[in-house]
Amino acid sequence: MNGFLDGAMLFGGILAALYAVTVAIYFILGFGITWMNDRNPERRIQKGRFGEKRRQAEIRQSMASILVTCLSVAIGIFAQLQGWTITPWAFSWWTALPLFLLTMVLFDAWFYFAHRALHTKPLYKYHALHHKSVAPTAWSNDSIGLVDTALSQGFYAVVVFIIPIPPVILLAHRAFDQINGTFGHAGFEYFASKTARYPSPMLCTTYHDQHHAEFRFNYANYFSFWDRIMGTISPVYDQRVESFEANQAPLSLKRPIDPAKEKAAS
Repeated sequence: MNGFLDGAMLFGGILAALYAVTVAIYFILGFGITWMNDRNPERRIQKGRFGEKRRQAEIRQSMASILVTCLSVAIGIFAQLQGWTITPWAFSWWTALPLFLLTMVLFDAWFYFAHRALHTKPLYKYHALHHKSVAPTAWSNDSIGLVDTALSQGFYAVVVFIIPIPPVILLAHRAFDQINGTFGHAGFEYFASKTARYPSPMLCTTYHDQHHAEFRFNYANYFSFWDRIMGTISPVYDQRVESFEANQAPLSLKRPIDPAKEKAAS
């Protein structure tokens, strides 16, 4: 009985810590990216569409879906600590980067095929909530249904049984994915460059923004190669990125002057 209680307390502590840190990242990034977007309105990807009106609903849903994501990570970490998984390699700087990159590649494959499945008729009802954010914002990343979240984020509870990933790498990847996903939903483009279009497999914010706007392209998370191989990349993605490269305004840290307020003040 004591062993069960000790295990339950350990699992609860892991889950609580993960949830607290993830929620903190969610709000720090949400307010920070919103602050930057307000100062760079010309970088809005979907001109004339304003997803900000859904902010309160997205925050409420995110608090629930983040818990499901953290539950998946907690299961993976707890299973490792209990010795139920492949014995993780000891952390070393020589293996950290290769393992982190391997985790990215595996997660991208998991996410792509889970995401494709969620767009099929039997499962789309679980994913439809996320697509209410047609013009996503920094608050949209975790505004997902709970079944949807379990399918797309269940990776963390499974990968520990497949590769000997150290817990610190798993946690680093989860933090990276939270940051990457938030910028991917930001609705404003800051990363358009040659490295975000063919032949590079890397992406920029436009990639996932097009998925929200068009619903049937760009299912991957980190890299474009699954969409390119499977023929599901937006046919205008590379051109859109190149257009942003050529026309994006200089980055500003000052809020633009409202002409109406300037006229009133004069």
